[in-house]
Amino acid sequence: MKSFFDTVFHRSSVRSFTSDPVTEEEVESLLKAAMAAPSAVNRQPWEFITITDKGILEKLADRLPYAKMAKMAPLGIVVCADPDLAHEGKIEYAVIDAACACENLLLAADALGLGAVWTAVYPQPGREAIVRDVLQMPQKIIPLAFIPIGRPRGEERPKDKYKAEKVHREKW
Repeated sequence: MKSFFDTVFHRSSVRSFTSDPVTEEEVESLLKAAMAAPSAVNRQPWEFITITDKGILEKLADRLPYAKMAKMAPLGIVVCADPDLAHEGKIEYAVIDAACACENLLLAADALGLGAVWTAVYPQPGREAIVRDVLQMPQKIIPLAFIPIGRPRGEERPKDKYKAEKVHREKW
């Protein structure tokens, strides 16, 4: 497995996958990494829906504007937030906490040699409705992101996103 910094600096959005499956062990590792994320007051208001059914992946790919690559992916994970479980029952905490879980999941995918891409669902009511409809989700659960995952078809080139001008020392 790669070192932490190799993983962080190598991770990129992968949108093209081979047909090779993601193993159950890899899925479990992805979910364990996601659930190792920090959350406000350790409330862990996240839920995850794993999808391997090609028909469901195709429905989401067809209906979500930025998820076309899901047709090729052998796995999709919808990261969800349950405001009722969040600190103070606030949507804001639920969303932030679930976003932390998303990042852990994306980094874990890269560390395992998998590729993944975050496709935003929240805060777009139309996209949320699509995911809830296709996956028969309760209305109170927020589908935060749909993440297609698989073995990368090619070599993605990570971007150097560091900008020194974004760093402020002591004061703005």
